[in-house]
Amino acid sequence: MKAVVVNPNAKSNIEVIEKELRPLKSGEALVEVEYCGVCHTDLHVAAGDFGNVEGRILGHEGIGLVSKVADDVTSLKVGDRVSIAWMFHSCGRCEYCTTGRETFCRNAQNAGYSVDGGMAEQCIVTADYAVKVPEGLDPAQASSITCAGVTTYKAIKVADIKAGQWVVIYGCGGLGNLAIQYAKHVFNAKVIAVDLNDDKLALAKEIGADMTINPITQGDADTIIQEQLGGAHAAVVTAVSKAAFNSAVNAVRACGKVVAVGLPSETMDLNIPRLVLDGIEVVGSLVGTRRDLEEAFQFGAEGKVVPIVQTRCLHEVQDVFEEMEQGKIQGRMVINFKQRTCNE
Repeated sequence: MKAVVVNPNAKSNIEVIEKELRPLKSGEALVEVEYCGVCHTDLHVAAGDFGNVEGRILGHEGIGLVSKVADDVTSLKVGDRVSIAWMFHSCGRCEYCTTGRETFCRNAQNAGYSVDGGMAEQCIVTADYAVKVPEGLDPAQASSITCAGVTTYKAIKVADIKAGQWVVIYGCGGLGNLAIQYAKHVFNAKVIAVDLNDDKLALAKEIGADMTINPITQGDADTIIQEQLGGAHAAVVTAVSKAAFNSAVNAVRACGKVVAVGLPSETMDLNIPRLVLDGIEVVGSLVGTRRDLEEAFQFGAEGKVVPIVQTRCLHEVQDVFEEMEQGKIQGRMVINFKQRTCNE
């Protein structure tokens, strides 16, 4: 089969190779991959930012059809359409797994990082961790929900935003545009979108943002939000920028919550007196559980959230990584593994 693997000596730190899968083990299923989205985390993994994983098959936004299951598998059957998500497997026994926080399991395995992922023609999954895709949800769009969707859906849940309250989303790219949709159409919040790119802000407005701010042309977002609204009730930061995190802390009102999602390498600033005196909460949110993904998928199937995706051929994958690194991508790029050539 063809697979996209980490190679530090290749263009964009990746290459497409031929690879043979091992036989299935107990509790596993074989998935024929249809689509796999490209996430900014894939860039970090390929660049070695989280450690050297040369030779690893990338991808944690995979969607495909089950073609084979191990003899002891009862949760899946041949023909099921399922996810290949970042939350690939956890121990199932620790304090995090048994309290609905499995993404924080100290022994969790992550697709496309600690184990081979879904950016290949086939992928072996742990059957109980492959979430079924509901009827009516386009599989290419489902691939985006598998990571970007569930990550932002969970972040809005963590923000504890209520209907009619203001939430500010920093960064309107692949993650941010879905955060806006979940906040607006699922949680019935009022949404402020902040980005440095006017095209992304125009899209944000189109998909439901009530207010948009470009700090380059309009001034500091936190100042505008405080002056016009008295502060947001919550902020979700998907941008990979220290400035965005700092602005988010200043943008929320007393007792507001800042939810960190993006992973910049810098250290954010925190005004401790403000945190204490205004009761500001700053919390990280890591992807989402299998249950979160089921819910996120269902809202997609109901049409409340529509991922913006573009499909590309496998042989273009290095170009896609390069374009993402340069910030040229609108929405989500998805590799189509059903399409053998770009002329189909």
